[in-house]
Formats: sequence, C-alpha cells, structure tokens
Amino acid sequence: MPRDYHHHSNLPKINENSTIDEPLSSRVDIWSPKEVDGYGGPLADEAGEAAVVAASTSREASDSIRRAVADVAQARSVLEGLGERPDHEAVEFARSRIREIDSRLSKTLEEIVLASRPNEIDRLQWRSRQAEKENECRQEADKEKLPFRAVVQLEDMHEVYTMLLREAEEKLENLYATEAASSEFLPVSDDINEEVVNILREASERNVEQVVLSGRMLRYLPEAFGGLHSLVVLNLSSNQLEAIPDSLARLQILQELYLSSNLLLSLPDSIGLLLNLKILDVSGNKLKALPDSISYCRSLVALDASFNELTYLPTSIGYELVNLQKFLVHLNKIRSLPSSICEMKSLRQLDAHFNELHGLPLSIGRLANLEVLNLSSNFSDLTELPQTIGDLTNLKELDISNNQIHVLPESFGRLENVVKLNLDQNPLVIPPMEVVAQGVEAVKRYMAKRWVDHLLEEERRSTLEANVHPQTGLLMRNASWLNNWVSGLAGAVAGYLAAETSKDPMLDQQL
Repeated sequence: MPRDYHHHSNLPKINENSTIDEPLSSRVDIWSPKEVDGYGGPLADEAGEAAVVAASTSREASDSIRRAVADVAQARSVLEGLGERPDHEAVEFARSRIREIDSRLSKTLEEIVLASRPNEIDRLQWRSRQAEKENECRQEADKEKLPFRAVVQLEDMHEVYTMLLREAEEKLENLYATEAASSEFLPVSDDINEEVVNILREASERNVEQVVLSGRMLRYLPEAFGGLHSLVVLNLSSNQLEAIPDSLARLQILQELYLSSNLLLSLPDSIGLLLNLKILDVSGNKLKALPDSISYCRSLVALDASFNELTYLPTSIGYELVNLQKFLVHLNKIRSLPSSICEMKSLRQLDAHFNELHGLPLSIGRLANLEVLNLSSNFSDLTELPQTIGDLTNLKELDISNNQIHVLPESFGRLENVVKLNLDQNPLVIPPMEVVAQGVEAVKRYMAKRWVDHLLEEERRSTLEANVHPQTGLLMRNASWLNNWVSGLAGAVAGYLAAETSKDPMLDQQL
C-alpha cells in the first residue's frame, strides 16, 4: 500500500492542479498595479515607489514558494513511486546476510590464493584457473547478495528522499512563515540564562535531588548539568531544546528524566549510561529513532516515546529492558514491532495506537503479565491478529478499533479476563457484528465456543491419525493427553458459560 507522506505534515496537500495559498498582500494585484487617482502606469511619488518595491518583494517570495512547492511535490512523488518501505528488522537482516556472504567469500578467495600449484600444471595455466575460480566465486556471491542488496538499496533510497522531502517541507514552511511575518515560538526571555545559572549554583551548593525547569522556553542546556551528581529527578519538559548534552550521562543516580514537548531530533548514545533511570519521557518531540544504547537502561520501568516520528524501534530493545512495565509508542510511524519486545516479561501496558503496524510478532503471547494493549487506529495496515494473542491470559483491556480486521483468531476465546474491549470500525465477520453490539461478555462467550470447537476438532484429527498409524504409540499417548486436557478445559468453559447464559444443549452434547 502506498505510504501517506502527508502524515504529521503542516503543509497543504499538493496536486497537479493545486494553487499556492495567497500571501497577505494578495488584496493588491502585484502583477498589474491598478491606476491610482486616475493615473495609470508607474507612479512617480514616494507611495508609488513603495508599492513597486512591495510588488517586487512579493513576486520574489511567490516565486520562491512555487519552487519550494515543486520540490516537495517531486520528493513526494518519488517516495510514493518507491512503494512500501522495508521494516527495520528486514533491513538489519539483509545487511547481516550481506556481511556473512562477504566474509565467506573472503575466506574462499584466501583459500584459492593460498592453494598449492601441482607440478604437472604450468604456472600461467594455474593462474588462469585460479582467476576463473575467483570470478565464479564472486559471481555466486553477487547472485546470493542480490535480493538482500535490493532491500538495503530500497531502504537507502527511502532514507535519502525522506530527508529531501523533510528539507523541502521545512523550507516551504519557513517561506510561509516569512510571508505571514509571524514566528512559531515566542521570543526567549533575556533572564532565562540567569535563572539557569542560579539554579545550577544553588543545586551544586545544596546537593539538591530534584530540578524542575519545565516551561522555561530553554533552547540550550549547559554541560554543567552533568555535574549535579546528587540529582534524582530532572524535568526539562515543555521547552525548545533541540539536543541533550552528553554530560547528563554522569548523573549516575538519576531515576526520572522528563524531556517531553521539546524539539529533540535525537537522543545521545550516552543515555545508555543512566543505569538507574526508571522513568524516561521523551514524548512530543521530533525523534526519528531511539538509540540502540537505550537498551542498557535496564532499570527502566516506564518509557514514553509517543508523538514523535519513529519509524522503527531498536531491534534488541526487549532483550535488556526486562523490568519495563509501561511502554508508550503511540502517534508515530512505526511499521512493525521487533520480536525482542516479546521478551519484556514485566510489561503491563503497551500502547501502539495510531501507527502503521502491519501486525504483531508471533511470539506476542510471551508477554504473560500484559494487562493493557492498545492497537487502535493503525487503519488499513493492520488486518489480522496472531493466534498467539490467546496466550495473553492476564489481559484486561484491549483496543483494536479503527483497523481492517475481519476475523478474530479462535484463541481469542482464552482471554477470559478481558473487561474492556473495543472492536469498533472493523469489518468483522467473526464474531458477527450483532454479537459485537451486545458487548464484551457476548464476544467472550461466542469466541469461547469457537475455541472449544477448535480443540475438539484438533482432538478428532489426532484420533484419526492414531487409528491410521496404530503402531505409533506416541500418537496414542498424545491423543490421550489432549483428550484429558480438552475435557478439563471443556468443563471449565462449561461452568463459565453456565454462569453467564442458559444451557446450550448442542454445546453440552459436544462437551
């Protein structure tokens, strides 16, 4: 599906026949100045000269805007023509395979070079044979790398044109802002630096544990903040910071860091040195990615990276953040969640709504402690859920509204602890919409019946296979074990259903 490159953009959508918004001076026709006081043509007085200067300036501004619009349109057209952008894991896998193939080729070429020449073969003939072998090996390696190179090249092209589009959009926004003679931010007060200096001086003298500088419109954070070794809480939210100094990595006992609502384009790699950090809030910035080093913040309990421009998460983020309980990445452009996220065994809340997710990792069921899952508003990208979602037996709240899901998996019937369920704005066939309209308990009953039917069908197939191959005692034992397990589960489901609804004779007969 073609990507929407107008996502999170403040610019107008550009079509072939689109026109540029009129500048503030549009009330006067700057291309054909009208007659004034009955006289036509150029004006001779000072007012006339001013009008001519204004017209020239406006004409130049309009030309600049037209050129900027053309650049934006071209970049968007190329990106749409490139098609779907590969996800981060696919790109990393392709690059690793290319490295493996190159390494194997290097060893093979070394063996060819070091091979001993038989006495019966002429030296020139031997060199010719060796050269042929080298060429064959290189050709085979190139052929093997071809699909992986295609993935990497496609990612590189997306990266380049995305950057060009961003630069073109920023240029166009600046031109609009200049034309409107307005600024996006309020001016910075002259006494802010003095305030920061006073806070630094006071904090260093008194060994304070908490510093709050939110809403001060700061554009720059001094490196000296890294010297406040007693700091436990640092709040820099709602400012205009574009970067965070590496010196913050020296805050070894820092536990809470709030950087929300700034202009951060990236986080320093040194953030991974904050080993005692428990809460990190970087929401509402312009982050394109999280640094891989964030995985070293093993004490993290809550991480909020929502409302940014993330397109992927670090591949290994889940292997180290085993203490993370709250993970918020909504309002981004993430296309897939890394499989390592399923290793966050302490995770209780995962919010990934309003992204571009195509699905969930198959091992999502390993999040045994997950209680709240929000996957809403991924729209046409999210079309199905994996069967393993039924392993999230502690799940209490699930929101998958505003997607394109047609069928809930049979294992959904195992989610008996769900008390809040939102399935709105999905073209659901299973369960039927009339069941969905009755509420969460009706959906749970319907899916529980389907789950029991699924287990019984699996048992029937196992029994048939055992009868066809009676000599395989292992199949018989598996069928017996499955029979006992299904019987126990069926009894539990029957008790649950009896408490909720009147008895179903057909279901009772099956059980």
